[in-house]
Amino acid sequence: MKTIILTGGGTGGHVFPNVSLLPELKKHFDKIYYFGTNGIEKEIISNYKDIKFVEILAHKFDRSKKINNIKLPFKIMSSTLKVLKEIKKIKPDIIFSKGGYVSVPVCLAGFIKKIPIVSHESDLTLGKANKLIYKLSKTMCTTFSKTAKGLKKGVYTGAPIRKELDEGSVQKGKEIIDFKNDKPTVMVTGGSTGAKNLNQAIFEALPILTKKYNVIHLVGKNKGAKIECKDYFQLEYTNQIQHLFKMSDIVVSRAGSGAIYELLHLGKPMLLIPLPKGNSRGDQEENAEYFKQKNYALVLKEKDITTKRLIENIDYLYKNKEKFLDIVKTEETGKGNQKIVEQILLALNKKS
Repeated sequence: MKTIILTGGGTGGHVFPNVSLLPELKKHFDKIYYFGTNGIEKEIISNYKDIKFVEILAHKFDRSKKINNIKLPFKIMSSTLKVLKEIKKIKPDIIFSKGGYVSVPVCLAGFIKKIPIVSHESDLTLGKANKLIYKLSKTMCTTFSKTAKGLKKGVYTGAPIRKELDEGSVQKGKEIIDFKNDKPTVMVTGGSTGAKNLNQAIFEALPILTKKYNVIHLVGKNKGAKIECKDYFQLEYTNQIQHLFKMSDIVVSRAGSGAIYELLHLGKPMLLIPLPKGNSRGDQEENAEYFKQKNYALVLKEKDITTKRLIENIDYLYKNKEKFLDIVKTEETGKGNQKIVEQILLALNKKS
């Protein structure tokens, strides 16, 4: 009987990669636990009845008021001690961490108990949590080959991709949203938690945008607005996103690594509007710049958004979508799941 703990949370970008691995992991592990907070990870994992969710406390670094971080080390150690009690009961063989502040106490507890840890970094550079977790890990898998080259324990595996994305159906998409015309469809998504500024830019552009396109807009939980506009459909969240992607001609998106690699895998021409550095550590701007240099996507920075520029970029992307499709076909995707699980099994075998 083999047992694995998965951890990661705070945003869907830290949870969905773990979910992507489940079909492969179930071939090798009898018991799968997920350690996370009472946040988006608990909501997502609740859909998987064979995964045992263990709720923990985790504490995030405050970027806006750094004085609030004075007590952070003590809070993390308190959480770690509580996780240790759970780990003693579960007796896992290995831990897989997808990063984020949620993973820190889990990996610290695992390291103390000498449980092998395999981690994964989605972005070009390591975030604060993964800089610590890297030191505790046997291996850190990476989405970008450039990232692995700079890490002694780094292994380039690529991005984990949810298998259900390959099962998208236009017909099922139309059962969710049945536009009564043959205009091309633009899908807009700000990630699992939404994006207020991106949403506002789309709201303002709708009168012009919907003259040419149908618009599917994933606004994020509690970030919607009452909009009276023909050929516009708004959702807070959907667990059937594969069907909406399938019926979309182009996608406007934030630049979280997991999301944009899924779009690359699906061959969707994309306009990326990264989260600005002031609102994050700048990882999305780095991801977007990489995709721009590879000609996988167009990029429009949030500070540069006007209705005119937004429409111009969407129009250009749609008119040149075949060129983008030809380019993205050159990138191999879809093998990340298997390669990550291979690293997990390798670390497990070394322990044995």
